Amino acid sequence: MSDLHSQYNDVERLIDEEQFDAAIDGLKKIVEQDDTFVLAQLALSRVYTKTGQHDLAIQHGEKACELEPSEAFNYTALSVTYQRAWAGTQDQQYIAKAEEAMAKAHQLG
Repeated sequence: MSDLHSQYNDVERLIDEEQFDAAIDGLKKIVEQDDTFVLAQLALSRVYTKTGQHDLAIQHGEKACELEPSEAFNYTALSVTYQRAWAGTQDQQYIAKAEEAMAKAHQLG
C-alpha cells in the first residue's frame, strides 16, 4: 500500500471519530503531496460539508469531478454536497447545481 493510501486510511479513522480538524489537516497534507488523489478530494468535500464550510466542500467536490470526469459516483457526491450547501445557506443556486450534477451522474451511470 502506498504511503498516501496509508495516510488516507489514518484520516478516515479520524473522520469516523469525528475529529474533523485533525482530518482536514491530514487530508490537506495528502493533497499537498498529490492533488490528483481523488479519495482525498472527496473526503475533504465531505468533511468541509460536515463542518459547514460549504464553499470549500464544493471546491473539492468539483475537483474530484475534474480529475475523474467519467466517474458517476463523483457527480452523485457533488450533488449531495450542493444539496447540503443549499440546506446550510438557503442559496437557491445550489439547487440547480445539485440537479445538474445528478443529471450528469445518471448520464454516466
